[in-house]
Amino acid sequence: MTEHNEPPAAAPLSPWADALTVAALFAVDPAGLGGVAVRAHAGPVRDQWLAALRALLPADGAWRRVPLHINDERLLGGLDLAATLQAGRPVAQRGVLAEADGGVVILAMAERVNAATAARLAAVLDTGEVSVARDGVALVNPSRIGIVALDESAHDDEHLPPALTDRLAFRLDLSMITLRDAFDADAVMPADAAGEVARARALLPSVQADASLVEVLCAAALTLGVDSMRGSLLALRVARTAAALEGRAAVTQDDAALAARLVLAPRATRLPAPLPNEEEEVAESPPTDNAPEGADGTDSDPEDKGEDSGEDRPDDAPPPEPPPAEALDDVVLEAAQAAIPAGLLAQLQLAEASASRGQSSGRAGAVQQGRLRGRPAGVRRGEPRGGARLNLIETLRAAAPWQTLRRRELPANAPRRIQVRAEDFHVTRFKQRSETTTVFVIDASGSAALHRLAEAKGAVELLLADCYVRRDRVAVLAFRGDTAELLLPPTRSLVRAKRSLAGLPGGGGTPLAAGLDAATALADAIRRGGATPVIVMLTDGRANVGRDGLRGRAVAEDHARLAAHLMRAARLTSLLVDTSAQPQASARQLAEDMGATYLALPYAGAAALSTAVRAVSAGSADSVGPRR
Repeated sequence: MTEHNEPPAAAPLSPWADALTVAALFAVDPAGLGGVAVRAHAGPVRDQWLAALRALLPADGAWRRVPLHINDERLLGGLDLAATLQAGRPVAQRGVLAEADGGVVILAMAERVNAATAARLAAVLDTGEVSVARDGVALVNPSRIGIVALDESAHDDEHLPPALTDRLAFRLDLSMITLRDAFDADAVMPADAAGEVARARALLPSVQADASLVEVLCAAALTLGVDSMRGSLLALRVARTAAALEGRAAVTQDDAALAARLVLAPRATRLPAPLPNEEEEVAESPPTDNAPEGADGTDSDPEDKGEDSGEDRPDDAPPPEPPPAEALDDVVLEAAQAAIPAGLLAQLQLAEASASRGQSSGRAGAVQQGRLRGRPAGVRRGEPRGGARLNLIETLRAAAPWQTLRRRELPANAPRRIQVRAEDFHVTRFKQRSETTTVFVIDASGSAALHRLAEAKGAVELLLADCYVRRDRVAVLAFRGDTAELLLPPTRSLVRAKRSLAGLPGGGGTPLAAGLDAATALADAIRRGGATPVIVMLTDGRANVGRDGLRGRAVAEDHARLAAHLMRAARLTSLLVDTSAQPQASARQLAEDMGATYLALPYAGAAALSTAVRAVSAGSADSVGPRR
């Protein structure tokens, strides 16, 4: 049983309780907090959370849904084409963002929003207004909105645009919440929750935060690796909002801890250093000279200290000092560290590595521009030549504002028609995913060459088995003796792959520089052909043959490092598999010089190697294992 003089321990909040807390905080100040990134598929749990949020917002507040492929005119406002053609002069229309001023915008399938739309939304969040100046129309409309970005991504390489997520205070994951949790009778909003939100909205402008709390939140952000200043600013705003929701005019330690847990923890890129044991610090710290001590060296009895007795303190004495900043730092950091999702840091590390290589290689290759096929990616001025498709709507939009002037140039008896000229023509741009070509670069030298070739052969066969689904090709390069040889040009043929690998002999020197040069040249040719190359090297990183064919380990290693730097400069996505019996420092250094992901698999089988290649191509580290 719990003792009467000891309060029972508070039960930890459930994920659904946190979700409702986020809804209440966001409803108090949608425009100030930016929004919520909600990761969940369409279903009753997400609908329940949206309904709870809608109930907390003012009844007369705007609630607008923005579809994925909305055009700029409907999003931001601009020329009303039908009214302009009818009136013969420019007629402006307001966009969804201007119509939602003071309310909330629901962004559907936000993980597929293109960078241009994300940039426009970010500009509106920053300025609180929508500015449009084109097609003879100049508009500036207020648009103080909050965004609920619905992330329905099914794979780890899909995510919201960073320009948008950086401006949203909360990142909420509803995918692990069950129906029982969401519809539990004890986990619903209080009856007067909307009234509390309204009172908090009125109190928020007068809520103040002490400078020490601001410093603690900024220090926590730095410790967790949150480099953007918006993280600290949003955490402070959430702390003030939490205080207003509790009816307080000043931010407390609990408000700061809540802000760190909800805002800073999902943004963390590293774990804080472990906190030292307080008991060990007390035992190791020597007593000060001015502190009163007893006969045994310990502090004297508290009853002898006037400051510890409430009866001896004068009436005009100042109140006790607040806890030291170090203790407050520990509380806020512990709250944030406990809320960091499992596996978040590993995903961030791989995302940073992919970004540093400058390639957005995905399940079907990188995005490239086209004129004839693919998904529509906007329009541009130009004549429909060379297979380019005329965009009729944009052409009419460009011609509409000039109809009155152009009709004045026509004879009086000329028929009343829409006057379209060559400068009005607009054609549609397209974007499409290029296919991925995986280039295996195999070290065929030394006594273990046959073992490596067996692994590579099995991995190639496994990758070719689903190449029709992934639209990938495979090429094989091998280097031994003093040269590198292209065994298999890019192909989807499983028969050709088996035949090319079957007759490859092993042994001889290790011309690592020649293999790197050949791989870079082949990858460049693949890229110029419109595909996305992914290089997979199987080697121990120990070169003994230089570019000139002469043997000498020192010169050969210098040539190999130079070739690796050239590959890195070409910004190629690559994976280096260390096939030594023990991980080698030379292979790790070579991977760093190449800008490649390093994978130590001394006993890698065909299945493990195939899984690693897929993980690098898809931008996911879960299948690869720990990064080294």
